[in-house]
Amino acid sequence: MARRPLPRILSSGSAQIARSREIARTAADSATDVLQPLITVSRGLRKLAATARAKWAATPKERRGPTLLLVAACVLVVALVPYGPLLALVTLMGAAAWKGRERPVVKTGPDDAEIARLKGLYEALVPYFSVPEDPSPLFAHGGDWSGSFGEYAFDDDGRLTRLKIAYPPYFTDGEPVARARIEQLLHAKSGRGREYHFDWDEEGNRLVMSVLPALPTTIAAQRFVTVPGETVLGFTDEDAVQRTVPVVAADGTEDAPAVVWRTGPRSSEPHLLAVGQPGSGTTSLLRSIALQALPHGDVLIVEGGGTGEYACLTGRDGVLAVECGLSGALASLEWAAHETERRLIAANRARQAGHPAPEDTRRPLWILLDRPGVLGHLAAADGRPDPQELLQVPLRHGRAAQVTVVVAEQFDSADTLSETVRTHTRARIVLGPATPEQIESVLGSAPHTTPTPQVPPGRGYARLGTGPVLRLQVPATPDPYDDATNESHRQAVLALLPERRAAVDALAVDTLAVDTLAVDTVSVETVKVETMAVETMAVGTVPAPDPAPRLAPDPGPAPRHAPVAAEG
Repeated sequence: MARRPLPRILSSGSAQIARSREIARTAADSATDVLQPLITVSRGLRKLAATARAKWAATPKERRGPTLLLVAACVLVVALVPYGPLLALVTLMGAAAWKGRERPVVKTGPDDAEIARLKGLYEALVPYFSVPEDPSPLFAHGGDWSGSFGEYAFDDDGRLTRLKIAYPPYFTDGEPVARARIEQLLHAKSGRGREYHFDWDEEGNRLVMSVLPALPTTIAAQRFVTVPGETVLGFTDEDAVQRTVPVVAADGTEDAPAVVWRTGPRSSEPHLLAVGQPGSGTTSLLRSIALQALPHGDVLIVEGGGTGEYACLTGRDGVLAVECGLSGALASLEWAAHETERRLIAANRARQAGHPAPEDTRRPLWILLDRPGVLGHLAAADGRPDPQELLQVPLRHGRAAQVTVVVAEQFDSADTLSETVRTHTRARIVLGPATPEQIESVLGSAPHTTPTPQVPPGRGYARLGTGPVLRLQVPATPDPYDDATNESHRQAVLALLPERRAAVDALAVDTLAVDTLAVDTVSVETVKVETMAVETMAVGTVPAPDPAPRLAPDPGPAPRHAPVAAEG
């Protein structure tokens, strides 16, 4: 049976439609070319109107009246000037043409370089996210990367700043070793020298990698808005904590997310341990803690390094002592142990009698011990006890006695820390460059970011008890007596230092007066003896006078931190 030909209208309709579309497209392009100046001027007028509207909205209400008066005066002057309206119109059109000359280019997808980077990263993940038994693998050599990478973003240099990966359900995302392999691979392929954050969603089988911005280093030591018993250790990311404190930075006043450490009887982390590399900022951290503790408590500082980093605190109100030598350190820590026992006994007796705790037992006492490993080595060489042994009582019973211990040590001497210090310091900080293994050994948990090899002083990680690992930037608290200190930071620290104790000068004056009185007494006794000898030679035999009572030797000024004997 012969096929009948199709009607002419059906056979030639598609060609006519295609020809009509081509004619319409050509006409649209021609109209666009002809009307391009008008389109440019219209776009510029729209931008100028938006700018004027934004400036008007930003103008305070009390200044809008004078602004309207000034604009009206300008319009009147332009209208009265010859050819003024024409010149104003030409100027407006020129400004609009200049403002709308460039149309923003909307990027709809990655370019060739970014596609090549995504393909390379996809191929690198294939051995980790695929198994031979999978019938339809999500990751396969030569596969489509768009099905695995949901979201991605690049910076101006073409490096990844954010990537969302969908991985198969059989991947062992609950094992830290498997996670570490993926994080290390993404870190290496996306570009080193930056800090990446990895957010694992085990329920949805999703991994989000993002580049973290650098924490600000412009916040110096200052009076933070906290209550007694709270200490600002440093500042972290905005989404990591729920509390912000107002601070004064180089750019002005702002609200910064702070890592707040709570101490006292109701604290679950009453003591702190900070470990870092030399020059990482552990000493600055202890200075910052001391300056925040002095308005509400007393501070005892023991420096094992002997570099004089705490000389600015010597003799200040609230500073009991700043010890750098072994003998002074042992005496001070022994007194701290007795003071802790005394506080416990006094508070217990007051509770048994139904009275509140005495005032001297409620004032916080801070013991800051910097580099105890050096003092332990000197004590072992001299046959004396390790100073860390004297910290057992303050560490075990310090929370009830309002005694807080802060220990700072370096990584090369971290093995010298005693078991008591490691057990009772539940608040931990790691400062300076460190490997993930070192960070995990101190904090007890690995961070969710990739540490960078070069960090500024005071940068590290913090973990309070069993909480999450947080990035940390310690407020700049340098030694104000150091010549290399920034002048603004120096003045900030000097403004926080308490006044020097007047008792120190009065004690020196009293000692000098006692010495003068003793000398005068000896001179008077000598004159009396000589006078009696002369009278004996002149008169004859005279009964010998009674011997003068011996004066007890002057014990000298009382020590500022004499040990207090424990009761009971």
